[in-house]
Amino acid sequence: MDQQDAKQGASILKLNIKFSGRSIPVEIGADSTIKDLKSLLQPLTNVLPRGQKLIFKGKVLSDDLRLASSEISDGSKIMLMASQGLHQGDGPVKNEAVMLPSVRRVNDITRGKKERSEGSVTKSQLERWKATGVIALSDCGLTTIPEEVWTCGPSARVLDVSQNSLLEVPAAVGCLSSMQKLLLNGNDLLDKSIGWEGLTSLKLLTVLSLNQNNLTTLPSAVGAFTCLKQLHISNNKLTCIPTEIGSLTELEVLKAQNNRLKTIPTSIGGCVSLVEVDLSCNLLAELPQTLGNLKSLKALYLSNNGLKSLPNTLFKMCLQLSILDLHGTEITLDLLRQFEGWESFDERRRLKHQKQLDFRVTGSSEFDEGADRNW
Repeated sequence: MDQQDAKQGASILKLNIKFSGRSIPVEIGADSTIKDLKSLLQPLTNVLPRGQKLIFKGKVLSDDLRLASSEISDGSKIMLMASQGLHQGDGPVKNEAVMLPSVRRVNDITRGKKERSEGSVTKSQLERWKATGVIALSDCGLTTIPEEVWTCGPSARVLDVSQNSLLEVPAAVGCLSSMQKLLLNGNDLLDKSIGWEGLTSLKLLTVLSLNQNNLTTLPSAVGAFTCLKQLHISNNKLTCIPTEIGSLTELEVLKAQNNRLKTIPTSIGGCVSLVEVDLSCNLLAELPQTLGNLKSLKALYLSNNGLKSLPNTLFKMCLQLSILDLHGTEITLDLLRQFEGWESFDERRRLKHQKQLDFRVTGSSEFDEGADRNW
């Protein structure tokens, strides 16, 4: 009898439904479907079943899916997104759906720092976006960018939809004509998921961040971002950088570490404003001589590549370079000493290192930024 009771108890799942900043505890049979769960949630959320979108581990759950045959288990957290216009009303959540005090306090503290748009966008949110120009929707479990975002038009300056589960960035993003910063990090976006024709119409864009996605190529359209100052494309699967990058004469920061880059186009020499370049953890065997054209370059990170040498004009032409990371390469100190301009670079490096020592108890002025120390 005890075993039978235990078996019955095990067939009931206790779930936590995250909705509009609240945590709603529910109990439902393991043999139930997602459609059944939506019906259960209707009186607790005032959202009609057809207006509910349940998301678990970044995937939208289909109505005919049975809980028992899914990865959902006792204690699982499921996110509920509500379609605008399918609410039954603004009545209070029933007693069965207790709002956790800790969740309420956290939301009160963080409200205003970033939007939590798990459900439909409220009028106050939209007004705040238009007033501040900042649309903050990071880490909200989104699979699509809310339609209300596009109504902000020229008033939007920053759009942050990082750390979501976006399936696409539509060309409609082009209607945000005054956009200066676009942050798309951590969304697992594919090459075809991005409406580049919309992005490239953002003529005032200064920061584009695409870190932690599944991009294998960048289109030639990247060259249209003539005002871009920062391009972040690290932690993707990129094998090359388009030659059109040379058109980005205002670019100051290029971070492309942790990709599969085998070559860097010679056109990078056209990015004359570059101050910091990070190409660490790629598959580079050599670098173009035009890298020496980057006279504003101060920091160059090249660790963990197959490099055996550097452009011979690097130290001679890049007279502001003071940080050079060569860890995990085959470049030796003896080789570096043969390059023209090495002495001046070494002096700049030592001065910078000395400043760092002011904040440390111990340190060394020996060149240890990756050159082979068996010399």
